Amino acid sequence: MAKTRPITADKKELLDLEKGFWTGDSAYFAAHADVECLVAFPEMAKAMPNADLAKTATKPNRWRDLDIKLKGMVEPGSDIVMLTYEAHATRESGESYAALVSTGYVHRADGWKMMFHAQTPIETLTRR
Repeated sequence: MAKTRPITADKKELLDLEKGFWTGDSAYFAAHADVECLVAFPEMAKAMPNADLAKTATKPNRWRDLDIKLKGMVEPGSDIVMLTYEAHATRESGESYAALVSTGYVHRADGWKMMFHAQTPIETLTRR
């Protein structure tokens, strides 16, 4: 049986970064995404250069009332962390949104950078 290694990455730091991707603007994305990021949404799945990914966040505060419930986190290496969580938020328009989300980060000289992000919307009748 394989031994479980303890997580050394700072969970709070990663969750704060994650929240910034929900509420931040294009400058936030440019600063915190890696050179290229693999993304998977129902409407698209592809590798995106940093500049193209940043263009997807044209408005700050696109989301409000964000609630993240961490479901799991693994650190397969000292410079890679994957986390998965359930997110509930309200769109700028007032519409509720819920998704199962997974994000991968790689540690670079200037900090953690998002290199993978996937969302699977989930149907909810009430906010959890």
